[in-house]
Amino acid sequence: MKRQKRDKLTRAHAKGYQAGISGRSKDICPFQTIETRSQWLGGYREAMEDRQTGMVVR
Repeated sequence: MKRQKRDKLTRAHAKGYQAGISGRSKDICPFQTIETRSQWLGGYREAMEDRQTGMVVR
């Protein structure tokens, strides 16, 4: 059974969230297009908020 690829924007958000949780810099965003970059940064910001509120323990 084939696995479907997830939407690129969803993947960008998830990768940004992972980068934020691990404490990486937001300057490492690998995406160049505006839409995917904004999704990545949105995930990054969400992760940083979660870290500050204590929802995620590193």
